[in-house]
Amino acid sequence: MRTHHTITLLTTAAATVLTLTACNPQTSGNGKPAAPSTATPGPSSAPSSAAPATKTATLANFVGKGLQTAQDEAQAAGFYALKSHDALGRDRLQALDRNWKVCSQTPAAGASVDTGTSVDFGTVKLEETCPATDAPAPKPAGDTMPNFVGQGMKAVRGALPANASITVKDAVQSRMVLQESNWKVCSQDPKPGTALSGRPVAFTVAKTEETCP
Repeated sequence: MRTHHTITLLTTAAATVLTLTACNPQTSGNGKPAAPSTATPGPSSAPSSAAPATKTATLANFVGKGLQTAQDEAQAAGFYALKSHDALGRDRLQALDRNWKVCSQTPAAGASVDTGTSVDFGTVKLEETCPATDAPAPKPAGDTMPNFVGQGMKAVRGALPANASITVKDAVQSRMVLQESNWKVCSQDPKPGTALSGRPVAFTVAKTEETCP
């Protein structure tokens, strides 16, 4: 009978120890508390606050070169923000760059500038003569009619309100005015200084190389 009681007590004690161990997962296999983790977090990479370096280059002289050649050479030097305009103020598009030549450039040649700077070429067609200075585009019409005589018809149309009613007739012959960038204003109605107030506008025009009657 004593042996039976001894075995029962030992069995009960062992079960108690196992229960306590299961309830405390932070203990090691020998019943002692497990050591806390000593793992250290890896180094974090802080974002760089340094601004990107600015690249500068000396702008070459492109005046006198074909527009396509000037653009290619400018891009080879690192300048990619390129644009061009009609140096005669007629608002013609440089649809085929090889048919145009450079008369002026902004910034000027020899300047050391950021390669992100916009480079603007003033151009004329190959058979045309460069003006001494770029002809200014017509200023947008306000409340009164500007003096548009002698200016390119396409540029004049762009200076008037988009909803303006405009009539254009050939002053020399009875030709149709199809490509207004090839025509210039000979006369206008209303006269310069007249209040517009939404009234219709009429022009007579001639080809750019012609003399107005």
